[in-house]
Amino acid sequence: MKRAELLKSEGYWIAKLQTDLYRELISFMKRTNRNSSQLADYLGCSKSYISQLLNGNFDHKLSKLVELSLAIGKAPILEYKDISGYVLENDKTYSSVIVSSSKNSKSNMPESYFTTKNCPSFSISV
Repeated sequence: MKRAELLKSEGYWIAKLQTDLYRELISFMKRTNRNSSQLADYLGCSKSYISQLLNGNFDHKLSKLVELSLAIGKAPILEYKDISGYVLENDKTYSSVIVSSSKNSKSNMPESYFTTKNCPSFSISV
């Protein structure tokens, strides 16, 4: 699948939103020194639900995404852009990152920014 096709797929956007939520939850847990059990208590949900969130086995309603975002002190900003413009913009950014990283092997970004080691894997049916 070509990058432009990927950016136009439902699965890509679902996985992106899930991954963004995962990263925000992990960041909140680190910032507030909470483990998954404490996060469940804080959010008023079960430990198994938190496990689902952290393992990527979920597909939320928009209302739940808003609720979880606000509970961890984040504004759930959702923006709509023309897909063809987004693909062009994304390709330019992607190309720029590839070029700059090949010119300069040392990056100012932390290694954790580039790794998926701690990210859940998502199974998406489209």
